[in-house]
Amino acid sequence: MPDIPIRSYAVSLFPLREIDKRVEVLLMKREQTLAGAWCQVAGSLEANETAWQAALREMHEETSLRPIALYSADTYEQFYEPDREAIAIFPVFVAYVAPNARVVLNEEHSAFKWVGFDQARDMVSFGGQRRVLTWIEDEFVTRTPSPHLRINVPA
Repeated sequence: MPDIPIRSYAVSLFPLREIDKRVEVLLMKREQTLAGAWCQVAGSLEANETAWQAALREMHEETSLRPIALYSADTYEQFYEPDREAIAIFPVFVAYVAPNARVVLNEEHSAFKWVGFDQARDMVSFGGQRRVLTWIEDEFVTRTPSPHLRINVPA
């Protein structure tokens, strides 16, 4: 019996900021793949790059943001890719950024919004994104994240 391959070649990252005791998540409107869809930071790993390094690089390339703190979200995105006949599994990261951090989008996106989690779940296209947003809200907003999930990023 043939197998469906499992591929893990990219990462997903959700930038968060706190404004007036309210935590917001950054979503961006895609211009190329999945044009018009609202999404988080995502991208492929490059040679000799760890998953968390790819997440930081992608966040900076897509938004110019730098984190105050970076965490493994202790979850993953998973979905079936019919064009590759594969199951994709991407580790998820959470990056806290300064409340006044300036977002500068690259050519992959046409707009961005800082929104609450309910609005974010309404904006995204996929159930997997909504599941991850709910997880992040539960584990990083409602609760204090475990210090064991924090990734010490060299300066």
